[in-house]
Amino acid sequence: MAEDTPLDLFKQALTGASRALSREAEVEIAWSADAPSSAGANFRVPLPGRTLPPEQAQEARGFADSFSLKLRHHNEGLHGRNAPSEPMARACYDAVELVRYEALGSNNFAGMRDNLDAALAIRMGADPITRAQNKDEVPVQGALALMLREKLTGQPIPDAAVPAVDMVRDWIEERAGGDFESLALSLDDQKSFQSLTLDMLRNLDLIREENDSGSDDEDGEDEEGQDENEQEEDDGDSEGSDQQTTEMAGEASEGEDTGESNTEQSSEEEMNDGEMGDEGEEGMMPVSPNRSWTDIPGDFDYNYFTDKFDEEIEAPELCDTEELDRLRAYLDSQLTGLQSIVTKLANRLQRRLMAQQNRAWDFDQEEGLLDAARLARVVTMPGHSLSYKMERDQEFKDTVVTLLIDNSGSMRGRPISIAAISADIMARTLERCGVKVEILGFTTRAWKGGQSREAWLADGKPPQPGRLNDLRHIIYKKADEPWRRARRNLGLMMREGLLKENIDGEALMWAHQRLLARSEDRRILMVISDGAPVDDSTLSVNSAGYLEQHLRKVIEWIEKSSPVELAAIGIGHDVTRYYDRAVTIMDVEQLGGTIIEQLAGLFEAKK
Repeated sequence: MAEDTPLDLFKQALTGASRALSREAEVEIAWSADAPSSAGANFRVPLPGRTLPPEQAQEARGFADSFSLKLRHHNEGLHGRNAPSEPMARACYDAVELVRYEALGSNNFAGMRDNLDAALAIRMGADPITRAQNKDEVPVQGALALMLREKLTGQPIPDAAVPAVDMVRDWIEERAGGDFESLALSLDDQKSFQSLTLDMLRNLDLIREENDSGSDDEDGEDEEGQDENEQEEDDGDSEGSDQQTTEMAGEASEGEDTGESNTEQSSEEEMNDGEMGDEGEEGMMPVSPNRSWTDIPGDFDYNYFTDKFDEEIEAPELCDTEELDRLRAYLDSQLTGLQSIVTKLANRLQRRLMAQQNRAWDFDQEEGLLDAARLARVVTMPGHSLSYKMERDQEFKDTVVTLLIDNSGSMRGRPISIAAISADIMARTLERCGVKVEILGFTTRAWKGGQSREAWLADGKPPQPGRLNDLRHIIYKKADEPWRRARRNLGLMMREGLLKENIDGEALMWAHQRLLARSEDRRILMVISDGAPVDDSTLSVNSAGYLEQHLRKVIEWIEKSSPVELAAIGIGHDVTRYYDRAVTIMDVEQLGGTIIEQLAGLFEAKK
């Protein structure tokens, strides 16, 4: 029987600690390449590296502790019955409850406090509060939760969120500062704490007086018609807050791919209108083309509200040279202990590709190089004109490969590191083989809509607007650019705050259009993603299935009608439901080898 690895032993210890803390003997912990989540006694926590780096282990402990505290101190039925119907109030209500049960653990266990702080630091990296430039951009639920945490535990607000919190601190303290004292005295009584929370939300004018009791927990529809105009933009936040994985500050990253494991929770209740997608990742769908494409069929039934805020940008434009060097150094550090594996993968791919580049000749030519096999004939029949050979042009070298990488928030951590490393391996290896490689990434410029949504709101919120977020398509390496010049750019994927929402449909069309513009005879597009496309802003105001249908149509059109060969690799999610040529991996450590096998298979397959 094989010995348990350090990762196995860590998982056993983490499961035991979670069972003891939650007082639930059925707790089970699974590693996740997605954002952490919990569904009852089933916890999905971030997968640390095989060497258990201390900071990654502490992050896993932090999320496990948070889920355990929720299981022990949180009554979901009580929470749902008294929840306000207004979306912004609900987001604050959920965020404050998360603060309550985490504060119970933080105040009682010093080690747990450090773990929870580590998890919060990860969540802050994707929280819109860290990017707020003015008071109107500060998410109230995030600021309120951080200020309450400061009061309940005595811990300072994370540095990245201090500027945003300071913008609204006076306003919150003027209206609800006295409520913090009362909440601190009711920390271990959920019902009392809940009642005081509703009072605080009324003081902040987030709950209308007509709706003020717990009796509006299910319907609240008489007020929703009035409130919707001001509050609809925060629908996604309230979903995110309830998925307690990273939701303390109402961040949007969980809107991306976490829904599948905890959609039974109150995100469904708060989204009674049904447009948010009630199946989590299954219900989260892709988005549209923002650039003209004359070859695209006209039956895609897809549009976008505006594309004037979208951007196609090269990696060096998103951060300065010094930071790129630092991020690249960090990416290189991830290779520690993997160098031998990287070398083997690169050599294996190069051998398989070079084997297909054996020189081919056309014989019996009237001119060219003298054919040694015909040497006897040359001697005996010197006048014979067909004793030469010419090297045949190789179609193999007339090939370009585009690697399109999902840069969504759920790829944070190990998945994006492995994707960047694998892209690096491919670029180096294929360049040696004479194959050009382009490396692209896709995400959005903002969480929950950005300027596109603001324009939609200002225009009176016309129905069925289509895509409502600002695209960001990143060029890490151009096909004609040598790897040595683009090497540094791949470090950008390690940058905190870069990874946001993922709109796969338009990204696929963008990468495909770039390939169509190439002159190479053979064009290959490989997509690396960890799930279905997700954009909370778009999903909240369009018909169910809208985005996924678009992605499926784009894929079907490329696979059946385009000269581009399409393949996909799913990380932790089954992408074979979308792509004919696809493979799914559950462990991100398999990604490098899987890319190589897929690519080698494409080259070996007959067109």
